[in-house]
Amino acid sequence: MSNASTLRGKKAVVLLSGGLDSATTLYCARAQGYAPLCLVFDYGQRHRREISAARRIARKAGCPCAVLKIRLPWAGSSLLDASLPVPGADPRRLKRAGRGKEIPSTYVPGRNILFLSYAVSCAEAIGAQAIFIGANALDYSGYPDCRPQFIAAFRQVIARGTRSGVQSRAVQVRAPLIDKTKAQIVRLAKKLSVPLELTWSCYAGAAAPCGTCDSCFLRARGFKEAGMEDPALQRTTRHGANG
Repeated sequence: MSNASTLRGKKAVVLLSGGLDSATTLYCARAQGYAPLCLVFDYGQRHRREISAARRIARKAGCPCAVLKIRLPWAGSSLLDASLPVPGADPRRLKRAGRGKEIPSTYVPGRNILFLSYAVSCAEAIGAQAIFIGANALDYSGYPDCRPQFIAAFRQVIARGTRSGVQSRAVQVRAPLIDKTKAQIVRLAKKLSVPLELTWSCYAGAAAPCGTCDSCFLRARGFKEAGMEDPALQRTTRHGANG
């Protein structure tokens, strides 16, 4: 966290997972004139590919990066328990995502509540004005903590339960991708010169994306609808595990 003290100007904390959405969100924060500190969470996920991807993206963006290790010993998700299979993408289920009835096993209980809570604590400690999160309520798997209602509720938590909030200078939670399709996110990433070749979205941690999980399916559909090739897929195919 020593790098946090070197930030100058308008500060922000960016939740960075190493995926397409969070990387684009980081570049949105930079485009809005913020000096971001990237928070990356090592929370016991099945693989470390996304953590290494996040480090590379932060370095490419010229932003300090803090990796926080937290433990969720109760698991409760196929992203935390390697004995549980990661489900393949089901376009019919994804079409119904967001209706609250079909939440996949990849849902991590309370994940964004935890991440945002750490981000608020960090933001207050370093004097940051905003937190950026890459939550998306359209092309996603149906997680309840990726919806506008959740973001609005957490803003109320900050307003009522933090020093900055009760002093009428609450840390702002910004979710610039909340109402965008994956194709729109891909186009925005291209416009902002996001290093898409460095991002990792797959739930598996193999040498190349599995191509079958929800995240791979949605990402592939986004690039196809945006009329673009996925440079990350080209990169992993070319360089394998060392890419």
